[in-house]
Amino acid sequence: MASSPSVSAETSPSRPPRNGLDRFFRISERGSDVTSEVRGGVATFIAMSYIVVLNPLILGYGPDGAGNVLGGERVAAVTALVAGVMTILMGLVARSPFAIATGLGVNAFLAVTIATTPQLTWPQVMGLVVWAGLIMFVLVLTGFRTAVFNAVPPSLKTSIVVGIGLFIALIGFVNAGFVRRVPDAAGTTVPVQLGDGGTLLGWPTLTFVVGLLLTVALVVRNVRGAILIAVVLTTVLAHVLEAVVPSGSSVDSPTGWSLVVPATPESLVALPDLSLVGAVAPLEAFRSLGALAAALLVFTILLSIFFDAMGTMVGLSQQAGLVGRNGQIENVDRVLLVDAAGAIAGGAGSVSSNQIFVESSTGIADGARTGLANVVTGVLFLLAMFVTPLVNVVPFEAVAPAMVVVGFLMAKQVVRVEWDDWGLAVPSFLTFAVMPFTYSIADGIGAGFVSYVFIRMVQGRAKEVHPLMYVVAASFVVFFGKGVVEGWLAA
Repeated sequence: MASSPSVSAETSPSRPPRNGLDRFFRISERGSDVTSEVRGGVATFIAMSYIVVLNPLILGYGPDGAGNVLGGERVAAVTALVAGVMTILMGLVARSPFAIATGLGVNAFLAVTIATTPQLTWPQVMGLVVWAGLIMFVLVLTGFRTAVFNAVPPSLKTSIVVGIGLFIALIGFVNAGFVRRVPDAAGTTVPVQLGDGGTLLGWPTLTFVVGLLLTVALVVRNVRGAILIAVVLTTVLAHVLEAVVPSGSSVDSPTGWSLVVPATPESLVALPDLSLVGAVAPLEAFRSLGALAAALLVFTILLSIFFDAMGTMVGLSQQAGLVGRNGQIENVDRVLLVDAAGAIAGGAGSVSSNQIFVESSTGIADGARTGLANVVTGVLFLLAMFVTPLVNVVPFEAVAPAMVVVGFLMAKQVVRVEWDDWGLAVPSFLTFAVMPFTYSIADGIGAGFVSYVFIRMVQGRAKEVHPLMYVVAASFVVFFGKGVVEGWLAA
């Protein structure tokens, strides 16, 4: 594909700064302009805004071990608040177009696994998240997290990018209902299928298909703002179809809209309830569960957010052209430091760990190259606290096509893997294969790291492995076997 400001991972030739804003964010230096940054920031917000709706559904209504709930409206408001503040902070401190919000996976783990522990309350659960964030913050300050990143072989870094691309595409297909889970009652071992019963049904699915074709057409034609234009036009189509032939929600019908039903908001402004901010108890979980059991939970949370963000950062940096010839990411220490602060802020706000969001790739594909795009995205998140109903305007089916196309742009880097070296080829394959199949970036990275160390030892080339890779691989072995360890602790 020909190079384009809207879709290429490479930036245009740098130009001298035009003013203070340009100089601060290095806009011209990275071959961008203010218009591209604003457009990219808006595109990223549109792609991420669903978290303001989804996070309350995951965290807001599930009872903790004492039977208490956080409340959907409160979770929605603080989700937008923390995402806005941390995204702006990433833009100003790291000056990178990597937006931050509540990480999917960790929030579900908290709601389903940890919060249901008898007598463990939500403030105690979020206290564990704060501890994980604090530890990660220290690891960044000491240089350990950056050292681990530098110890990863280039082929494995590339496979992380490819895996995230496949993961993004799968999320897009699933969010749009194009790919669905086969019901347990179907009596088949096939886990997923095309549409409903192997058939594409419903106007929402048609919206996704039309949106995907439109996005591909605009990208192939190198149209500036292709991603954002496609999302807006597909959203308009969704509203027209829902007005003419109502489909409702997928909760009520398999042919309905996924989570967000296109509709005009009844109200535009609502005061946010921010009472969850600071409602944490960092020490109480250690008293309730015991020091060892609580520490194991902190370790599990830490390992997940540690590598989820690292993998996402690698993929986004390569897509945005922010990786130097020496393989180093610009401002990597600052990026990781703000990401660690996001985990602390998310726990302190009772909305789970906040981390670099993979959907930032949508804005990058639409031109974002600097932290200015993050400022735009962050401001929109802060506004979403007051105009939360507006996040219901854009359905998943309108955003999913962009995610599939962005997934392709990232996955095509698979050619950079050293396929002739089994010690790199097999771990790379496991990395990008396990990631989408487990719906977890961290699991894919773990499979790749552990297999890399193992194969190098089998090859008699153990000395070629960086010492930190042994430490990380051992940590992932404990991570994957945490169920066994928890069983020992309970015995």
